[in-house]
Amino acid sequence: MLPVLLISVDNTVLSFAIPSLSRALAPTGTELLWIVDIYALVLAGLLVPMGALGDRIGRRKLLLVGSAGFGLVSAAAAFVPSAEALIGARALLGLFGAMLMPATLSLIRNIFTVPSQRRIAIAVWAAGFSGGAALGPIVGGVLLEHFWWGSVFLLSVPVLIPLLVLGPILLPESRDPNPGPVDLLSVLLVMAAMFPVVYGIKAISTSGAGAESLLPIAVGLAFGVLFVRRQLRRLHPMLDVRLFRNPTFSGSIGANLLSVFSLVGFIFFLSQHLQLVLEKSPQEAGLIMLPGLLLTIIAGLAVVRVVRHIRPGYVVAGGLLLNAVGYTIILAAGDGGVGGLMVAFMVLGLGVGAAETISNDLILSSVPPTKAGAASAISETAYEVGSVLGTAVLGSILTADYRNGVSVPEGLSPDDAAAASETLGGAVEAAQRLPGESAQQLLESARAAFDSGVDTTSLIGLVLMLVAAAGAVVILRRATAD
Repeated sequence: MLPVLLISVDNTVLSFAIPSLSRALAPTGTELLWIVDIYALVLAGLLVPMGALGDRIGRRKLLLVGSAGFGLVSAAAAFVPSAEALIGARALLGLFGAMLMPATLSLIRNIFTVPSQRRIAIAVWAAGFSGGAALGPIVGGVLLEHFWWGSVFLLSVPVLIPLLVLGPILLPESRDPNPGPVDLLSVLLVMAAMFPVVYGIKAISTSGAGAESLLPIAVGLAFGVLFVRRQLRRLHPMLDVRLFRNPTFSGSIGANLLSVFSLVGFIFFLSQHLQLVLEKSPQEAGLIMLPGLLLTIIAGLAVVRVVRHIRPGYVVAGGLLLNAVGYTIILAAGDGGVGGLMVAFMVLGLGVGAAETISNDLILSSVPPTKAGAASAISETAYEVGSVLGTAVLGSILTADYRNGVSVPEGLSPDDAAAASETLGGAVEAAQRLPGESAQQLLESARAAFDSGVDTTSLIGLVLMLVAAAGAVVILRRATAD
């Protein structure tokens, strides 16, 4: 549970550090998205090969190597001098994070062989994610109020020390008794498929749907096809794509991905709205989000009993519908007040906790224990791809709406004008160097443009969750709790 907590704290803390980070490093809108996305992008691209590597060399060994590397890079990331350097550090964190996540789920799958125990263990695993998300804003908020933005990266140190000391003593080693060879070409194909697609999605927000954005997406999809064809031809594929022929497996992967998509996209704008529009401190913003994150934990543990009486597919669909309700509340609230945001996030938290726990259990229960590493890696890949798309799609649309709606007054330096037209954080920082009336005009324009983008992304999130819930009912309706 310690590495799960670590990854979750790292993700949530970064979301809350965005305003401080924007003021200190002055990233462009695209750089800001890359700071958030590059970690999950590298992580998603390497989860499957790292899952296969863990099956081969030992899951505990890979977990400990990844933990040590993650801690060292986190400490270095706290002191980087520029946005570009932070993007590089986040990429390295993705590399070592990819060693951590498949190992946690696959170890659970091999330790807990009784279905009822496994389901509870997975619920606790999911609660670890939510617990870290709840702890991150509180601890991170205190740090951000008293120290510089980089201090949030140092949170990994007290988590990693007991893991590295106690892991070799308490964790049993496990591996696939008949592992396939490491396939470097497949690793390259995965990365070649994912990077261009996400780059293209980001380019749409800056240059529209033209050749600059659509061509990379097409290239990425082509590499994805090559990857799938290679896996189908190999005797020992790095990723057994035939697993997707099982509707329970593939439907659960889709539900997993879209549920995380809704959560990450929501947090991306919620943390900025609370701090930059409503002018809450990082600690206050964390406390406002805490009830929703705690409900994610409660829902994940509660659905373990629910699936004894209700088919898992309907529970997953119900969770996705709650996500849709959360986005609906945002659209209905209109003014973006604290009360409406808190209620919306609480409803979303209930939905994510229910959908994530049961979809992960369905994924693991549909494969034999010897393939737990591969199945865990696919599950985690869905999680991280959902995270990437949550910020890349919804974040890019929000950024595009902001750029089209903000009105930058005269009197700003070229650098300040560019920053104010790129991000809300840049506008807030630039307003501090303007006289009173001009500063107020810039802030009002920037906040109105930002909230307009929030309405657009909320509508997209609502539609996606309704479609996902309908798909879960159709695809997973025959799935049973073993």
